[in-house]
Amino acid sequence: MAEGEKTVAANRRASYDYEFLETYEAGLVLTGTEIKALRTGKASIADSYASHENQGIWLINAYIPEYLQANRFNHEPRRPRRLLLHAKQIDKMAQQTEREGMTIIPLDIHYNDKGRAKVTLGVARGKKLHD
Repeated sequence: MAEGEKTVAANRRASYDYEFLETYEAGLVLTGTEIKALRTGKASIADSYASHENQGIWLINAYIPEYLQANRFNHEPRRPRRLLLHAKQIDKMAQQTEREGMTIIPLDIHYNDKGRAKVTLGVARGKKLHD
């Protein structure tokens, strides 16, 4: 992790369950209440994964809690969130997941040095229990 980056949520179990071949850093499309809720540090990506749908990569089942001060303008905690990647990266990840039977696992959510929320994705192959 580079200087000035702050980790918000980490998937510690991922390295135990998966063997990672490549990693990518992607931006997250979030609403205002999601950004404020992320800053509280209570987000979780333990049960989440990324999926290739509608010409893009989506983060599925990531938990960002509701922001208590938002009242009726709050977001849904487990909604699918679009990830921002280059078209070549999206195509390469889609090929790897479709042909080679790999999966895309989020490793962490962090803020870069400019204060933007980013997610580190790993293209992974599941480990066997005896590995």
